[in-house]
Amino acid sequence: MPRRSHSRNNPLAPAAALRRLLAAVTLACSPALLAQEVDLTGGVQQLEDRTAEKSLLEAIKQIESREGAYSADLPEQMLSLGLALQQQDRHGEAAAIFKRGVHLARINNGLYCQEQVPLLQGEIRSSIALGEYARVDELQQYLYRVEVRGLDQGEGRAAALIRQATWQFNAYQLGLGEQGAERLTRMWELYRMAWSDIEAAQGDTSPELLPPLYGLLRTQYLINQYQAENQPQDSAFSQGPASAPADRFFAYRSQNYELGKSVILAIYQVQRSAKGEDSPEAFRALVELGDWALWHKRVDDAAEIYRLALAELGDRDGAQEEQQRAFGQPVPLPDIEGLRTLPPAVSADEGNMLVEFRVDERGRVTDLMRTDTNTDIDSAAERLLRLLRNTKFRPRFEGGQLAGSDKLVRAYDIKP
Repeated sequence: MPRRSHSRNNPLAPAAALRRLLAAVTLACSPALLAQEVDLTGGVQQLEDRTAEKSLLEAIKQIESREGAYSADLPEQMLSLGLALQQQDRHGEAAAIFKRGVHLARINNGLYCQEQVPLLQGEIRSSIALGEYARVDELQQYLYRVEVRGLDQGEGRAAALIRQATWQFNAYQLGLGEQGAERLTRMWELYRMAWSDIEAAQGDTSPELLPPLYGLLRTQYLINQYQAENQPQDSAFSQGPASAPADRFFAYRSQNYELGKSVILAIYQVQRSAKGEDSPEAFRALVELGDWALWHKRVDDAAEIYRLALAELGDRDGAQEEQQRAFGQPVPLPDIEGLRTLPPAVSADEGNMLVEFRVDERGRVTDLMRTDTNTDIDSAAERLLRLLRNTKFRPRFEGGQLAGSDKLVRAYDIKP
């Protein structure tokens, strides 16, 4: 295919479209003070054996005897002891030690002192290990309030915002609390602020923009799914905007297609600038744009974008492999890290569930049939069949047209 040239009137040129849309839908939005996930071990020596633990306990006892139970020297010792206990997978004891250290740091240095940050991080890690996710959610919110006090706008704050948005994504997937739409709103705002900080520091083609941009795209997919799956029974959001979070959510939802499109165009701009217009990365970004159109049932738009992606790819080395990977077989959507819902297909010898189905030219599953006889997995198999029926696929693309598939045979290894 001939390569299509770019001009100033090219509809794919993102220019300031994303910035304008972000400004339009976030005009009334104020940043939420939430929490973040961070590396727990930076700058702290890891203690590995009981001898070191006993030495720390003795040091704590001596400090308490000499300076009292609220000594300013105790939080540092608590941090080391908590990390020592974590090394031995004694997370219940570690969480209690970290909690006490946080309390002492607040008493000595104030409610938002930075000394408590590594202690909070430690308690979060142990609470995750214990499966106490509601507690983790509380700690994350407080940790973010502490950290944001010490961060100015810039790349450091952007990293913190991305980590917090990642936690909000995980909390949403876990179903923590009864505020799914609010979590999606927070995710969007956090990724938006991170994108803005990085763009201000590095420009609008920096590869460092990719994490928040993909975060924004994941959020838009989830907002779209939330509208479809939750709105009918979500009274707080089905009767019209009645609060600031609801108002923001409705703004993001009303602009769902255009916002997602602008985010993907910004991703394309970054990849094209960093890797070249005929690079695999730029090609995949355009395919993602076509997927977004297909997800919104804009089939003709999707086909046109897929044609443009192939034209951009041209006939460079590896182009056929990229084309085959993208369009040789139907691909379940969203094809984005963190949002893939189907389990990976395995060989027939490795799988305990076998299915046959077709995918039509609009990406819909047809003629779905289970062909194995493993009755011990019937319940799990039925759930996977429902998931397959409701999964949108990127169809095959050949001769410049979307095409249905022949019969597909897939094997999955699922648990009863």
